Amino acid sequence: MSVSLEGMRGRLVDIEVDVSAGLPRTTLVGLPDASLAEARDRCRAAIVNSRFPWPDRKVTINLSPAWLPKAGAHFDLGIALAVLASEGHVPQERIAGAAALGELGLDGRLRAVAGVLPATVAAVAAGCEVVIVPEPNAAEASIVDGARIIGVRSLRQAAALLRGEDPPDEPPVEPLVPGVDPRPGRLDGLDLSDVAGQDEARAAVVVAAAGAHHLLLTGPPGVGKTMLAQRLPALLPDLDHQQSMETSAVYSVAGALSPDAPQLQRPPFVDPHHTASAAALVGGGTRTVRPGAMSLAHHGVLFLDEAPEFRRDVIEALRQPLESGCVTVARAAQTAEFPARFLLVLAANPCPCGSRSGPEGRCACTAVAKRRYRERLSAPILDRVDLQRTVGPVSAHHTGEAAKLPTPTAVVAARVAEARDRQRHRLSGTPWRTNGEVPGAFLRRGLPTPARLVLTVDRLVRSGKANARTADRLLRVAWTIADLRGQSEPDIDALDLATVLRRDLPFDGGQLAGITT
Repeated sequence: MSVSLEGMRGRLVDIEVDVSAGLPRTTLVGLPDASLAEARDRCRAAIVNSRFPWPDRKVTINLSPAWLPKAGAHFDLGIALAVLASEGHVPQERIAGAAALGELGLDGRLRAVAGVLPATVAAVAAGCEVVIVPEPNAAEASIVDGARIIGVRSLRQAAALLRGEDPPDEPPVEPLVPGVDPRPGRLDGLDLSDVAGQDEARAAVVVAAAGAHHLLLTGPPGVGKTMLAQRLPALLPDLDHQQSMETSAVYSVAGALSPDAPQLQRPPFVDPHHTASAAALVGGGTRTVRPGAMSLAHHGVLFLDEAPEFRRDVIEALRQPLESGCVTVARAAQTAEFPARFLLVLAANPCPCGSRSGPEGRCACTAVAKRRYRERLSAPILDRVDLQRTVGPVSAHHTGEAAKLPTPTAVVAARVAEARDRQRHRLSGTPWRTNGEVPGAFLRRGLPTPARLVLTVDRLVRSGKANARTADRLLRVAWTIADLRGQSEPDIDALDLATVLRRDLPFDGGQLAGITT
């Protein structure tokens, strides 16, 4: 058996081989794609060069179910083992309950493949007791409980182990070269105390991290927008087991898991360039659908720097995932669904020139240019962003020798962890973990949200000052502020602060109490 992947979902595939009388010929059926159809030649060369005979008769290879399109070279190992079993070189009872994944070279050596983690999950769920994978993929396959994982370097080793013999010595298999870097190591050493001043923006970042709320930072170049976004992942707690498995599976499909660290423990940070296409952000591909930046940021941070410089269709592609937490990529021959529950951070200049062109740093943009620039972030997108703050230049008293040292990341991260613990306890038994995920109906009827707050936001909706989505998001942020302050439920002050953070209003003195230290 082997596994066919449709996005993150795996389907078990039975590999059947029939050797019958007739002219020597190999036929592969079962809706294979071009790379899989070439498996006939790869497997034949691999078997012969592994010192096994290829049947000198008619060989029919069937991949069942026949209606399911199949793609990828990871079927090679299963096809080769099935051919060897048909000739008695491998005991059939040994491969009856086994699944095999791996690409074969012409010399019989195995090559690492992508998607082993979700494929192993599907194989174990289908009842496979043994999963045979290339040696570099054994670590990620071993994350899944319930099956014996065998990592091999070649077809000869796989056949010897199935026959109960000592495997021959083979050179190591090269691991896949990750196309993206899932490790947050490039952000190591960055601390929130590096950002001078910006107390209001810092408070917005803390609230965003505590409740998984989306954030927009607007301001001229050099004021610290990117610095704040890059330091946000360090405020997030480690991934729990389920989150780690989901995120690691996405990176497995993308071929980006490291053999040394096959299970992600920290939330990822993904920051695509503003020239990225819609397919790069959403996911896609001409043959096999791969996850995009939104899915690679699952349970982490997706940072779009210079957000208005992204193409309009790229920004608009965020609409559905921001609401549903998943993205569905539909193609003529395949439909794949990937998880995409991320914390979105947008950074933007106030105008195309950044308010620093012209004499004495004054803006030289026309009113029309400014309006067009702002309209690149549409109202439906901004309506889904809970926190929106303008970041201004840092004043002199924040940078001098007498300036107060900002609170470091470790202190703030501890407060964020406490707020997340309160949310986890309050939302236990529900599908949600953070306030940013809770739907409006549950906010009103499932949580002890004070009736006064509900009436206040409903009054805003009836007066036309806010829509229903905005009302729900105000309540979500109010709950997060209450969690940061250690309150059992939000009060009117928390709702007022949530309104200030969403509408980019000026802070009153003392409103930041309990948010930053």
